[in-house]
Amino acid sequence: MRRRRKTKIVATLGPASSSPERMKALFEAGADVFRINMSHNTPESLKDVHGRVRALEGEVGRPIGILADLQGPKIRLGKLPGGSIDLKEGDRIRLLREDSSDDPHVLPIPHGEVFAALKQRHCLLIDDGKVRLRTWASKPDSAEAVVELGGTVKDRKGVNLPDTLLPLSAMTDKDRRDLHAALDLGVDWVALSFVQRPDDVAELRKLASGRAAILAKIEKPKALESLSEILDLADALMVARGDLGVELPLETVPGRQKEITRAARKLGKPVIVATQMLESMIESPSPTRAEVSDVASAVFDGADAVMLSAETATGKHPIEAVAMMDKIAAAAEGDPLYQSLIDATRPPPEQTTADAIMDAVHQVTHTVQARAIVTWTKSGSTGLRASRERPEAPIVALTPLIETARRLSVAWGLHCVLTQDAQDLDDVVERATEMAQREGFAKPGERIVITAGVPLGTSGSTNLLRVAFIGGR
Repeated sequence: MRRRRKTKIVATLGPASSSPERMKALFEAGADVFRINMSHNTPESLKDVHGRVRALEGEVGRPIGILADLQGPKIRLGKLPGGSIDLKEGDRIRLLREDSSDDPHVLPIPHGEVFAALKQRHCLLIDDGKVRLRTWASKPDSAEAVVELGGTVKDRKGVNLPDTLLPLSAMTDKDRRDLHAALDLGVDWVALSFVQRPDDVAELRKLASGRAAILAKIEKPKALESLSEILDLADALMVARGDLGVELPLETVPGRQKEITRAARKLGKPVIVATQMLESMIESPSPTRAEVSDVASAVFDGADAVMLSAETATGKHPIEAVAMMDKIAAAAEGDPLYQSLIDATRPPPEQTTADAIMDAVHQVTHTVQARAIVTWTKSGSTGLRASRERPEAPIVALTPLIETARRLSVAWGLHCVLTQDAQDLDDVVERATEMAQREGFAKPGERIVITAGVPLGTSGSTNLLRVAFIGGR
């Protein structure tokens, strides 16, 4: 099955979409990667869902990526008197390291790490920013704060601390159990929540030991301060706009989204734009115009993938949400301005043989009006370098490894096909022309551009460019 767009779609599985019939309908509507949110799953349920996705993959004959999204630590309030308290702007409030409180002027926060890092003038956001506090004094087990934005605060609501670098690992005991279960099953991607520093990504990379690709979710302001270092350690990024929009001023999030997208593309690493993309479709069969513009904007920016969360996990119209996202992405890519906008943000090639070849591939493809680019890729690096260029022609990535094909399912423009390693250069050309025609990308008499590495089968050795005619003319 060939997609008519280059931007990929990630769909979150949940109660509304986890049956085999719904999964197949989501795939046929346009889903390329399935996300499993471990905040709402156990190792046992992960195993069940993973098995259904792999059964679907065998049925449709196309590689499907699986992304296990780790929950990460959650900072929450303790129990409040009567279950809730009302706070007014200007109120003085005390924060205590306790599990509960009977005093309406005290907010219990049962997390010692918060008080170890909290400093004067730090901001606390409660319940996704509905209530905002500012500290004016802090101690090892308590702090004094003033209410800057009032409202009703309820038991166990989440607390965000945008100014505070918390001395917390991004992985909890639950995350470690979930990670081991995911790795044993062979998931393709593991997403890390609550990333604050490069060390968080390094910890996950050490634990994963190459058994899955690592995706760092950028949702904390502190992560933005070390974005380049985090990107060096991660295999991909996610612009997690939910928490990012809570901890940053909302008006700054679009600019940060573009910054993250360009930084990832520059290094040739996939980037996913996520959260509230078609939020209204949780209830409504059609999105708002603003949501359509939001998805299209991510496509015009050159994001590798756009993601649906509650829209497909718990929404009333999961299939329609994927189909709508597919239509929006295809329409944006078909716009006359699309390629010029993509080319305007194209990063210069790095001083490597692989980048020099891919830069030439981009130019040659345009000059000879090639119908497709065919890359031979074992580790996936050649496919990702081709994707980084965002060429006009679709990219057919030939690989002998199903693991590589699945991981590349999130990357822009790549249509992955399993095939045996080529035996020699004649086999490289013959198999490439055959696959381009079989997969519906080119017809007899049309040109394709082929790239590979010599010696054949050597990972990361891209050094060959060849123009070929379908039909051998």
